[in-house]
Amino acid sequence: MSDMQRQDRVGQVLRAAPVVPVMVIDEVKQAVPLARALVAGGLPVLEITLRTAAALDCIRAIAAEVEGAIVGAGTVMTPAQLEQVAGAGCAFAVSPGSSPRLLDAADDTDMPLLPGGVTATEVMTLLERGYIFQKFFPAEPAGGVAYLASLSQPIPQVKFCPTGGITPALAPSYLKLANVITLGGSWMAPKALVAEGKWNEIEKLAREASKLKGA
Repeated sequence: MSDMQRQDRVGQVLRAAPVVPVMVIDEVKQAVPLARALVAGGLPVLEITLRTAAALDCIRAIAAEVEGAIVGAGTVMTPAQLEQVAGAGCAFAVSPGSSPRLLDAADDTDMPLLPGGVTATEVMTLLERGYIFQKFFPAEPAGGVAYLASLSQPIPQVKFCPTGGITPALAPSYLKLANVITLGGSWMAPKALVAEGKWNEIEKLAREASKLKGA
């Protein structure tokens, strides 16, 4: 698959909803009902971070059992992890940053990668390798809306998925930016509701997030 084809594919994924739920799932039994609640609420694109021992099994279960879910893996940092998540059925992978080894591995993988770029140098370096879609992380600590808006002037061709510290109140300000295609957040799946299995409440939060628009 060519670089352009991979970028077309990840672009289609990111345009599916205004928010991508970013989840740290501790137990496999939580994965499928959580994913079903989020998809039912209008958020089909799901990022399962590789921060727990259960993450890969959660990804496999969601990919196999949740109709309509577009499953991605987050916190992918090595070529080995990239290979693992591709084999687990992921539609895309997300990295908090980038490294030459990871990008070289992504060149040989059909599954698209959404790498992280923050500084102008990082963004330009990724753009040289064909990445017109990039993650902006950690969004709020790195400068937030004002920083992203300033990047759009010299580098308008890159579209970002900002993630990190974004709340429902802040989301519209991000979504109004011309260089933001979607954003990542975790507020629609709070750990307390997941632990208690309150899937209806999570579906309601997802539905509210699915209606967010730029301010």
